[in-house]
Amino acid sequence: MEEAALEVPTTLLRPVRQGNAFEETIERLLQNIKLGIFGVGDKLPAERELSDLLGVSRATLREALAELQKAGYVEIRRGRSGGTYVSARRLVELRDAADLDPAEVNDVLTCRAVLEPAAASLAAKAMLSPRQRRHLLDTLADVAGAPVELYRPKDARFHVAIAELCGSPSLVAAVADARARVSDLLDRIPFLEPNLEHSNRQHQEIVDAILRGDADGAYQITLDHLQGTASLLHGFLVSPENSSVAASDVP
Repeated sequence: MEEAALEVPTTLLRPVRQGNAFEETIERLLQNIKLGIFGVGDKLPAERELSDLLGVSRATLREALAELQKAGYVEIRRGRSGGTYVSARRLVELRDAADLDPAEVNDVLTCRAVLEPAAASLAAKAMLSPRQRRHLLDTLADVAGAPVELYRPKDARFHVAIAELCGSPSLVAAVADARARVSDLLDRIPFLEPNLEHSNRQHQEIVDAILRGDADGAYQITLDHLQGTASLLHGFLVSPENSSVAASDVP
């Protein structure tokens, strides 16, 4: 007889915001796994129900589940008893993250969310020389074309390059320090191809806003971009009961 999927309280799978739908879907699913709402061996609700609860398309949900399967957190089975099941990897993941201080994660994400949108806004207001514009476009091209093993260093260089346009060495140093701390955290979670594609699109939007002098747009796009990263880090690394700040609450 086919195994029934879980009945999930709707309050535990509230709709995600659409700006970073893929990343926040990952976060919501991992939170429910960590809370034990979806226990090891449990079958998740059907795609249609999950997508309705999360307020995302079934295509986005499938992308998220496929990446969680690659990372070992769920198992997708075919056949009469088919569906998506939570794997035992959950226990390993919880042990691996046990030594992380949630306050430290929140601290670096909050710091970054204050610094980088402000830097992007200032860069958009600056009178950029042809050389500065070329440097920004070169770092954008470098991260967009980077292989997976070089993506995060190139990504970090791109974000620091934005701060360099502001003409403040202190701001550059602060952004570089925050980004180095974020990179240390990112190295603890798997690469998710849809997230990299989404990041590259947002990088292009940030650069476009800076080059057309749209300070408000550069600020908001950068903030949205950072919230996607925050969602992934909270989802993979921070147990919900130990997190004092939800990713969606990071400024």
